Formats: sequence, structure tokens, C-alpha cells
Amino acid sequence: MNKLKDRKIFFVVLLVFSTLLGGIGQVLFKKGLLGSGALLVAYLFAGLVAYGLSTLVYFYVLGRKNLSWAYSFGGLSYVFASVMAYFLLGEGITPLRWFGILLIAVGTAFIGFS
Repeated sequence: MNKLKDRKIFFVVLLVFSTLLGGIGQVLFKKGLLGSGALLVAYLFAGLVAYGLSTLVYFYVLGRKNLSWAYSFGGLSYVFASVMAYFLLGEGITPLRWFGILLIAVGTAFIGFS
């Protein structure tokens, strides 16, 4: 592979990681709000840490790439949060919503490889 393509893949991986952390933060917030006391505080704090790390990674990428390209990956947060809510929280997802999640993922892939 050439160096330019390697750098693009590096930034794609960073943006996917950033949005994954955002989705994890959402799940931790939800778990915290289902609990009480120390459990609530622990989950909320962990969610804030995940969001903070997500933001730092995003800032790193944003300082080096076009906003119009980098921002498009934010849609993956919805994809990750929905999939984790289904598997980790037992939330139901309708077939129409699954289709929407698929469209978001495909659209993000188109933009990512453009």
C-alpha cells in the first residue's frame, strides 16, 4: 500500500474508534440511569470518560482532516449505540429501524472511502 492510503485508513480507524466510544458512553449513561447510588455514579462517570476520550480522538482527526469528511462518521454513533442497546440492554429494534441503521452504515462507508 502507498503511504497516502495508509494514512487515510489510520484516520478512518480513529474515527470509527471515536464513534464507538461515543456509543459506549451512551450505553453507560443508560445503565447508570437504571441504577442508583454508587452504581449510578460509577456508570455515569465511566460514560463521561468514554465521551471525553471520544472527543479527544475526534479533535486529533479534525485538526488534520476536512470537517465535511470527518463529521460524517458521527452517524456511526447511532449505529453502535443501537446495536449495543439491542445486545447489552435487551432493547427491541424494529425491522424498519434495522434498515435505517444499515443505510447509515453504508452511507458512512461511501463517505469514508471517498
